[in-house]
Amino acid sequence: MRSIDLRLVDDLVGFVRGPGYVLDLSDASFAGFFASEMQVDIDDPKFSTKGGSKGKRLRYFLQNCDEATAVRLLAALWEYRCEYLEHSGAEDPVPNAALRYQGLIDRLSGGVSPKRVQTATAVDGQKMADIKSELLRVSSLGAQARGFAFEGFLKSLFDAFSLSAQAPFRLRGEQIDGSFQLGSETYLLEAKWQGKPIGVADLHTFQGKIEQKAAWTRGLFVSINGFSEDGLVAFGRGKRVICMEGLDLYDMLDRELQLNQVLERKVRRAAETGMPFLRVRDLFPN
Repeated sequence: MRSIDLRLVDDLVGFVRGPGYVLDLSDASFAGFFASEMQVDIDDPKFSTKGGSKGKRLRYFLQNCDEATAVRLLAALWEYRCEYLEHSGAEDPVPNAALRYQGLIDRLSGGVSPKRVQTATAVDGQKMADIKSELLRVSSLGAQARGFAFEGFLKSLFDAFSLSAQAPFRLRGEQIDGSFQLGSETYLLEAKWQGKPIGVADLHTFQGKIEQKAAWTRGLFVSINGFSEDGLVAFGRGKRVICMEGLDLYDMLDRELQLNQVLERKVRRAAETGMPFLRVRDLFPN
């Protein structure tokens, strides 16, 4: 990265506490951020070659990683930054921050950014209403037809938000209900519409599918009737799976939240808490 690019990064992440800091991250949360987002031990002494402050370790990492890794890290920092500003209610103190950030990402990625600023594609109110009506239509179908229709509904939903959805596909010995792209990450999809909440057995089966794929593969499990509390406890924390229930879908559409934003918030909270499932109404309380 060029010196001018690193100065921009300093501006974008140092405005909370000043030079040497990275947003509002403490030493412990800075290490946790790198561990969860990059699978990197930023406390390794090699990253302190030019100083041990969080800002200097960040700069050293960016100067010594490849461009794809830099883009991935900057996208994660931008997401954290946006959420910090949203929760604090503060005005962005950096002039034209979004445009300058996007210009940096475009330069590093050759003009094709894997994660546009704020990532969400706007969908108008009428489109959201149409999607909600389709969800209600699917709910009125018989059990056998409903399962296939639900998978089709989800693909249309992901397409509406430009998440590069793929239709269901079958690998040798297993069925995958589809996949999509969220930022620079690939997610496999498991979709269930059944009478009872999903228990631990189905969660472990899906986690097993994820673990058989590339190390960076993640998963989204969508269960229209939610997940049993006992199943979630038994499933445990720290998995590469996030969960979404039917009520999440309805709340998202009813409140005209953008799917990209909802999924990113779930991913962020899963990274912070280790919990695979948090409801939309709890993630977006207002």
